[in-house]
Amino acid sequence: MNEEQIMFSSGELTLEGMMAKPGTSTVQRGAVVCHPHPLYGGSMHNNVVEAVLQAMWRLGWATLRFNFRGVGQSEGEHGGGAGEADDAVAAVHFLAEKLAIGSENIVLAGYSFGAMAAMNAAPKLADLGGLMLIALPLRMTEGEALKRIGAPIVLAAGDHDNYCPPAQLQAMERGLGSRAQLKIINGADHFFGGYEGELSDAVESMLRGT
Repeated sequence: MNEEQIMFSSGELTLEGMMAKPGTSTVQRGAVVCHPHPLYGGSMHNNVVEAVLQAMWRLGWATLRFNFRGVGQSEGEHGGGAGEADDAVAAVHFLAEKLAIGSENIVLAGYSFGAMAAMNAAPKLADLGGLMLIALPLRMTEGEALKRIGAPIVLAAGDHDNYCPPAQLQAMERGLGSRAQLKIINGADHFFGGYEGELSDAVESMLRGT
């Protein structure tokens, strides 16, 4: 699917992103995808972000990936997580406006640091259609924000992920009840190198149920 470069506002900052829309006249579903940690080289041009996008495009969804504040051509500087959560909220609002759909038709997704930003953004988004957290760094967060989210939640990680231990993620899924889905990718670590295809297939399968 072809992406176009766009700019949108997050508070007083202007952020850069790339948006894709299917060729159909009416878009019914959309997704925002948040990238990994900016201070460790993370940007919207990331293998996991792109694997997630491929899954969404196969479903015929519109997508928006973007650079957090201070990354690439996005204005500002690293916000320690809180600012990036605000960026994710702004991205969902922007995509909903561009597609002329409600937030109940949008899934907010994130990978690693981006998963934390998405998780913390979700309670600020009324009627969000779903939340996808890939390799949520559980050694850095307890996931308390998830208790304030009523939307379907999709979880994924590799079984060799030291930042997101599978046993902890499985316990989180059990605590969330029927609104959560989980996929553990055998052989993958936190970075999913060589396992992008397996992740993309799993994401597509789980999103069909949201």
